[in-house]
Amino acid sequence: MGSYRVCCCFTRKFKVTEADPPPDVKEAFGKYSDGGIHMTVDQLRRFIEQCQGGDGDAVSISDAERIMEQVLHKRHPFTSLINRKTFTLEDFHHYLFNSELNPPIRSQVHQDMNAPLSHYFIYTGHNSYLTGNQLSSPCSEVPIIKALKRGVRVIELDLWPNSSKTNVHVLHGRTLTTPVELIRCLKSIKEHAFTASPYPVIITLEDHLTPDLQAKVAQMVTETFGEMLFCHKSGQLKELPTPESLKYRILISTKPPKEYLEADEDKRTKSQRVKDSDEDDVWGEEPSKAIAYKDKNNKYESDESFCDLDTEDYDLKRSDSCPAYKSLIAIHAGKPKGGLEEALEVEKDKVRRLSLSEQALEKAAEHHQQHIVRFTQKNILRIYPKGTRFTSSNYKPLVGWLHGAQMVAFNMQGYGRSLWLMHGMFRANGGCGYVKKPDFLMTSGPNNEVFDPKAKLQVKTTLKVKIYMGDGWHLDFNQTHFDTYSPPDFYTRVGISGAPADEIMKKTKPIEDNWTPVWNEEFAFPLTLPEIALLRIEVHEYDMSEKDDFAGQICLPVSELRPGIRAVPLCNRKGDPYTAARLLMRFEFVTNES
Repeated sequence: MGSYRVCCCFTRKFKVTEADPPPDVKEAFGKYSDGGIHMTVDQLRRFIEQCQGGDGDAVSISDAERIMEQVLHKRHPFTSLINRKTFTLEDFHHYLFNSELNPPIRSQVHQDMNAPLSHYFIYTGHNSYLTGNQLSSPCSEVPIIKALKRGVRVIELDLWPNSSKTNVHVLHGRTLTTPVELIRCLKSIKEHAFTASPYPVIITLEDHLTPDLQAKVAQMVTETFGEMLFCHKSGQLKELPTPESLKYRILISTKPPKEYLEADEDKRTKSQRVKDSDEDDVWGEEPSKAIAYKDKNNKYESDESFCDLDTEDYDLKRSDSCPAYKSLIAIHAGKPKGGLEEALEVEKDKVRRLSLSEQALEKAAEHHQQHIVRFTQKNILRIYPKGTRFTSSNYKPLVGWLHGAQMVAFNMQGYGRSLWLMHGMFRANGGCGYVKKPDFLMTSGPNNEVFDPKAKLQVKTTLKVKIYMGDGWHLDFNQTHFDTYSPPDFYTRVGISGAPADEIMKKTKPIEDNWTPVWNEEFAFPLTLPEIALLRIEVHEYDMSEKDDFAGQICLPVSELRPGIRAVPLCNRKGDPYTAARLLMRFEFVTNES
């Protein structure tokens, strides 16, 4: 029972009650229990196999028995009912609403991991050592550890000499960020690299070092990682290795050594500094609006400005003055001479990594979209945030993914809707940090034509989403968190992020004064590219006089959704799961007949 004070003299009392099972749950229970009041183990097995799509595998009696035992033990821990091995309707509802026993996607690696690295989207961080904003936050190994524990597989380090030029620091150059020693970052990577995933960790380096310090880095890297380090003995790779062959290995990716050149200031032309879109909204703008800033002063008109705009390129000349450092590089990065078409040329016996800013990608995609897709079938393309994202906000990742970019680099210490999409994509394939790119990005036609991201496509399938109810907020929030005077008025936003033609958001009606809202609303989403689509789910609390309150979110890869009635756990703004807040939903795919 919760009490809410009204004015000074009165209180309103509300009881947090357990909502009845939705009609669809009652109907399923009646059907599979043959109209009885109890459901047996075999009847539960048949329900899972027939109504829940079988989860892709045959469901055994022992599987159903294990589920039943877990539910009964949790619901009736101190009674003899734990041994009865039958479900009541309430037990059945409890099982369906348990996100551990009945999650919306699988938690195991299930994709083919024996293709070259270029065939995968790879969970990629940007300036992985920063604890906050891009200009003045401290540098530390802590955000690197957090990223690795979340499953991030690409860590970026910027290497600079310390003040005495005798050691190597990691920091965001020419800013007020305070440095961290490189060795601390390397040791943290070694310790935590494979906590969340056994698949390879790639360290991308931007070095601004003298040859003697490059040699020192080579020694530190070799001594720290030892046999974990993957080095290609015969020089540059002709084909990228596979994630499976690189399990528990560390790879270095950077440009070959260059002569160090001191620079008093960054002479590159900066685009106009603009207010970061996330400053006014703790959730961040809609991802469709989080595109690169463009104005008449930006300098991305010639093809030459597209290629490798990282700071590592500035005024540094190639040199083989440090062979020990060069020998560590598994994936070579480089800036080819010429314009964008030359940069995107696919070489027969060589693979490499190319970096483009988010602005450069969008500009390149206007006229060279198929060149980009063809390049990424064999080589690695890394996209990184524009320089004016001072508060560590992010951009829309789908632009890169739709063009086959493997490394869409994000500020993992940031926040907002774009980062939620990144989290959603890499919930796929068991959260291992490598997601197989859809076939349409990897195949070529008879005339060597490849996928055109601008082409108009037919609807392949329709995803039907039914939102039954929600629960658990009273366990994650205090009773006056959303409203001082009454229980919350929750509503759910649900929609798609993916191909431009598929993107849409819809919402339920608000349910007033209820910690356990029941909506029973269904939505349909026609999809032209379901393989790359993400289902966006957000819960908000309606506020008539102020901005609506955030109450949870999650993004899920549509291609991995398990059909049937599922419990969907919710996360906070940072992407960490709540203890109890969740939704009960149903997913159904209807194939469109051509």
